[in-house]
Amino acid sequence: MNQDYIQPNAWSIIEEGFDKDRVKSSESLFSIGNGAMGQRANFEETYSGPTFQGSYIAGVYYPDKTRVGWWKNGYPEYFAKVLNAPNWIGIDVEIDGIPLDLATCSHIKNFKRELNMKEGWYRRNFVATTPNNVEIEVIATRFLSLLQDEVGAIKFEIKPINTDAEVVLKPYLDAGITNEDSNWDDKFWNTTKISSEKNRAFIESHTMKTNFKVCTFMQAKMVYGNTTKEAPDSINESELSVGFEFSQKVKKGEQVALIKFGGYTVDRNHEANQLKKVANTLLDQVFSLGFDALLDEQKKAWASVWEMSDIHIEGDVKAQQGIRFNIFQLNQTYTGTDSRLNIGPKGFTGEKYGGSTYWDTEAYCIPFYMATKNQDVARKLLKYRYNHLERAIENAEKLGFKNGAALYPMVTMNGEECHNEWEITFEEIHRNGAIAFAIFNYTRYTQDHTYIPEMGLEVLIGIARFWQQRVNWSTNRNKYVMLGVTGPNEYENNVNNNWYTNYIAKWCLEYALEQLDHVQQNYTSDYKRILDKTKLTNDETGLWKKVADQMYLPYSEQHGVYLQQDGFLDKDLVPVEDLNKKERPINQHWSWDRILRSPYIKQADTLQGFYFFEDHFTDVELEKHFDFYEPYTVHESSLSPCVHSVQAAKLDRMDQAYTFYLRTSRLDLDDYNKEVEEGLHITSMAGTWMSIVEGFGGMRIKNGKLSFAPKIPKQWEKYSFKINFRERILKVTVAQDGTTFDIDSGETLEILVNGESVLLS
Repeated sequence: MNQDYIQPNAWSIIEEGFDKDRVKSSESLFSIGNGAMGQRANFEETYSGPTFQGSYIAGVYYPDKTRVGWWKNGYPEYFAKVLNAPNWIGIDVEIDGIPLDLATCSHIKNFKRELNMKEGWYRRNFVATTPNNVEIEVIATRFLSLLQDEVGAIKFEIKPINTDAEVVLKPYLDAGITNEDSNWDDKFWNTTKISSEKNRAFIESHTMKTNFKVCTFMQAKMVYGNTTKEAPDSINESELSVGFEFSQKVKKGEQVALIKFGGYTVDRNHEANQLKKVANTLLDQVFSLGFDALLDEQKKAWASVWEMSDIHIEGDVKAQQGIRFNIFQLNQTYTGTDSRLNIGPKGFTGEKYGGSTYWDTEAYCIPFYMATKNQDVARKLLKYRYNHLERAIENAEKLGFKNGAALYPMVTMNGEECHNEWEITFEEIHRNGAIAFAIFNYTRYTQDHTYIPEMGLEVLIGIARFWQQRVNWSTNRNKYVMLGVTGPNEYENNVNNNWYTNYIAKWCLEYALEQLDHVQQNYTSDYKRILDKTKLTNDETGLWKKVADQMYLPYSEQHGVYLQQDGFLDKDLVPVEDLNKKERPINQHWSWDRILRSPYIKQADTLQGFYFFEDHFTDVELEKHFDFYEPYTVHESSLSPCVHSVQAAKLDRMDQAYTFYLRTSRLDLDDYNKEVEEGLHITSMAGTWMSIVEGFGGMRIKNGKLSFAPKIPKQWEKYSFKINFRERILKVTVAQDGTTFDIDSGETLEILVNGESVLLS
């Protein structure tokens, strides 16, 4: 059974009723962020029940020393961890001397959370009876400003319902925080200074080892009726925290509110010795503006985001809620303003995967940002990899590769590999191909041919060198083979000749050769600079061609399909539908040994290649491979349903495409994989966008032109989306009775619709 407590709503995520068993899941689902920082939806007040505390700052990490039982040469020294940052949201509450804690309240009613995606705010309200029998109503509203991205704001309102009450509100900053997932329980933060002045407080600290300097700050005031109390009644400082105390006798039926602004200034963005000064300036600005005016700014900023990125669906509120939740979380995680940042698979919603960058960015996220922002945002994501090329070369050198061969990391914060599962770190090398594919995909979509001579060609050369050195010549097959790899399907480790890996390696070599030729013809000075820098020779490129031409691709004549890898047909080929449902998901019920010997596929593997290189195969070949592999696919990776949805739509299997779409769009809302309390699946959310735009909308680039083959699920009346394509904004509306295209801005555009040329003006 999937969870189903989230109320269907087109623009909001809503939970009604308090259930302590749902608290951690909801902390993930109601997370907020603004690209620079983010936080789980932890309660402001004390909560003594099970909770997963988390506030995170983009780009701030700690190198947690690798913990393995048996060290192997080549292991990364550390696993990078996004850090649980000092907590600024805390507000302890006392009612007539008794702490407010929902875990100890005798009665809770009218509990409701709302994450308003349209306007970018989170609110929680409830009525609770404290252990001393005071009934109170609480409304807590908070948001992280998109425009002032170092600042967040909270309005915490309390009303005694059945009696007058003494209400004490204690806003605080707390640096005594830990990570849920530290390897050695190291101390991640060192607090250097705690200070307060009037109604402002500051904690200055730095991360151990990486030495990121951070100033956590807050300012608070209490409002009761027509009176505002700016100076707290008392200030409490300890070794790791600082707090204020505001006390007020509140009459029955009247409301007292605490307004609190807080956030972080970081030496990634400011001079290290100016962090407190910058924080003061920010507080001057937002405090003079006020909570309501800052919230109005927030609403306008989100309206601007939605203007371009919204997908509107009529006739299916759960599908509508799903896609908007995905788009909202993507925009909370990465705004495209900073080329030093990237997209962690959990964003700001949890610590799993360390908040690091994976191949998900290139394979799934770039299309979303390219089409809903502008090409500059996608270019920044590619520049991130170019900036890390030297590290990728170092990563390959550690494994014995030479001559500038580059292996991009499976997991990284700064370009250095920091993942330490052998079968993934050293075998899941197909990630190199995704980075090359992203360069191709970006160039194909934008027609920006400058990225490759400026940066991309050096990346392609490093990747091609890696592939050429990674293969073996097999005298038995008379072909080049690739041994000991793990494909996208991580339920198969250390296999030989994974078709997807071999195919993408072959393509990378061919694409690098093609782009070398293009740059030589059109950008002679860049070509000379790159050749001088890389020392590339004709002998070497000749070897690339030889490897590409003679790459072994496993194939079954019996089934007429490419084989996922050597030996796939030796498996006990029992389809997923014949598995005992009580044993699903298998990763939570089976031993790893049993999974590895099974035919079950975690996510699209061979079909991932058919998704990337659709133009290389016929629809008949796609159908044959889809029908062969999908029945063995358990979709226990968040990245799986979206690819299958796109392919099912292409094959005109709309019921199946719709089922996969609902699964990818509501993966977290309905907690398909029983793990949402650990955080959301941010990068797969970009795949959800693809399943509508590329799946149902059929959007492709064909012969340099934008092409559509629109379809619509029978459950929908119509849907629409916008595309930013080469400085033109195109709106596509697909209804049951036809499709309309509108250009909002830009010049005339020729597109293809079901293969026919259409001129839009």
